Amino acid sequence: MAPSQPTPPDRTRSGPAPRRTAGRALLWPAAAVGLGVLLIHNSLTGTPADPKPAAPPAVAVSPANLDPPVDAAPPVDAAPPAAVTPVVPGQDATASPQKQGLPRSAPKRIEIPQIGVDAPFTELTLGASGHLNPPPGNNTNLVGWYRGGASPGERGTSIVVGHVDTKTGPAVFVLLRTLKPGSKVDITRADGTVARFKVDSVETFSKAGFPDNRVYADAPTPQLRLITCGGDYNRSAHDYEANVVVFAHLASVKRPVA
Repeated sequence: MAPSQPTPPDRTRSGPAPRRTAGRALLWPAAAVGLGVLLIHNSLTGTPADPKPAAPPAVAVSPANLDPPVDAAPPVDAAPPAAVTPVVPGQDATASPQKQGLPRSAPKRIEIPQIGVDAPFTELTLGASGHLNPPPGNNTNLVGWYRGGASPGERGTSIVVGHVDTKTGPAVFVLLRTLKPGSKVDITRADGTVARFKVDSVETFSKAGFPDNRVYADAPTPQLRLITCGGDYNRSAHDYEANVVVFAHLASVKRPVA
């Protein structure tokens, strides 16, 4: 589904990733299209706990597979957030990150109040086959960030993935498909800033026709993609037939109070 051994762009420098003159727009997106397939292949080898979750607030769980039911996003104890102060756009050159982007900083936590998501991050890398290694399948409340791409809030396209379910039940992104344009996604970064993204659209693509250039292509402004599996579950292939993709852009930034 994707060529092996692609080279991700070097995001340690500033500016957009390198582009090729022909073929795909970037060197790494073609490999990332295998993400959704690998995500479920690595997490599900049998019947899914909930192949078609119900709309919020209820989360349907098949009693044949789980007893008792498991919540979509279990609460996680966390330290209270640091006091923050909003950045005022236009105040100075560094106060307009919506276009210029923030300095690189690893994400630490994601919050999506509308669907009850409050989860830590783990870093993801490409495996030997050129596919993105998925988050661990034994943790239902964990998301992964592809560290070879832009960090959330940095100029470019940041890729965040999470399981829709695991062998034990619904997982962190079980309700991702229910987000709407305008929904808020907050990502707390290692430098203490909180990058708030606003959802532009939520779309479902078949894995056979996944638009990798559209989803993974680099961008001149800070962009975010949230990805999980969706569509029907193919029991014979032990795989979902589609991917759910949330397209979002950086809307505002909060910085820690000095």
